[in-house]
Amino acid sequence: FVATDGWAEVSSVQVIDLAKRFEADGVSAIVYTDIAKDGMMQGCNVPFTKALAEATRIPVIASGGIHNLGDIKALLDAKAPGIVGAITGRAIYEGTLDVAEAQAFCDTYQG
Repeated sequence: FVATDGWAEVSSVQVIDLAKRFEADGVSAIVYTDIAKDGMMQGCNVPFTKALAEATRIPVIASGGIHNLGDIKALLDAKAPGIVGAITGRAIYEGTLDVAEAQAFCDTYQG
């Protein structure tokens, strides 16, 4: 379900339903954060991120839980063309993900 106000308010709206409503509104991208995984460094929710990317024409940026290069690879391995990027924070601060290495990996990924 969609959460707002710093994730304090959880609505009754399903993420994919809201994304489909936004398609006609000119939304340029969706940042999808699985709030149960955000900051946990246990991997992002690849199955749902892929499902969201496949359910809408809006590009999806994955967020929440990325820990290392393996998590970036898992997103690429999902083979969902609608997943166009990823946001990571804690993994950079903790030193478990090198941004330059991750970018180079993405640039040369052949999957």
